[in-house]
Amino acid sequence: MRIRIDLAYDGTAFSGWARQPGLRTVEGELRQGLATILRTGEPELTVGGRTDAGVHARGSVAHVDIDDEAWGRLPGRSDREPGEALVARLRGVLPPDIVVRAATAVPESFDARFSALRRRYTYRLLDRPEQLDPLRRHDTVLVRGELDVTLMDEAAARLTGLRDFAAFCKPREGATTVRTLLEYGWKRDRCGVVLGTVVADAFCHSMVRALVGGIVPVGLRRRDPGWPLEVLQAGRRDPGVQVMPAHGLCLEEIVYPDGEEALRARTVEARAVREHL
Repeated sequence: MRIRIDLAYDGTAFSGWARQPGLRTVEGELRQGLATILRTGEPELTVGGRTDAGVHARGSVAHVDIDDEAWGRLPGRSDREPGEALVARLRGVLPPDIVVRAATAVPESFDARFSALRRRYTYRLLDRPEQLDPLRRHDTVLVRGELDVTLMDEAAARLTGLRDFAAFCKPREGATTVRTLLEYGWKRDRCGVVLGTVVADAFCHSMVRALVGGIVPVGLRRRDPGWPLEVLQAGRRDPGVQVMPAHGLCLEEIVYPDGEEALRARTVEARAVREHL
């Protein structure tokens, strides 16, 4: 059976999502927890968003294939559903910086990575150090100098659409850098935090943190609002774009279509190599 797992985690003490020998990772902890409960070898996991070291998640999604019998045994003598029992048992074996919110049986056509319609990330900046909430120091990045949020929002909006984001991606051989940036905006919340929201169909490696790094110089009035678009159109990494610290970034949500046919169609579409028209 294919099981969708909805989870959240504090990325501070993790070396990212992906399992790596000798390092503490979210995938490694979750695989070990599942193996303990299911009394099997560590199962393979597919995740909708592979986060880097230090990046947080409130709305991550993964899937795992579990033997039907093992799934059926999960409730034991209780009258709980298997998914409810799995969540409760994982709570007992996972560390406190990972929380599994739900475990749901889904069609085989569901793929946590390729079935996703869009991912939403937020990034937290603060340009007023005296206002930093010490309880939020692990998810908020301090910036020296006052940020003009209106200019930042204007510059960010110019980057949306189907584009080649090679200038904002860490290159990987054979991987496309064409993405559809559905939304990119900035605002200051009531606590004074400058909050960026980035939504796309998918992201390439380090893309969100580089997109933030392309906007911060605009907010500091060191670049004009048209500069990030000029960088993007040049198609190459610019030394003026800093890849921002990981701890300010959080994966907030991954959205999927409803129904088996829609899931299957989206998976085919996402696997196709995209080209910038």
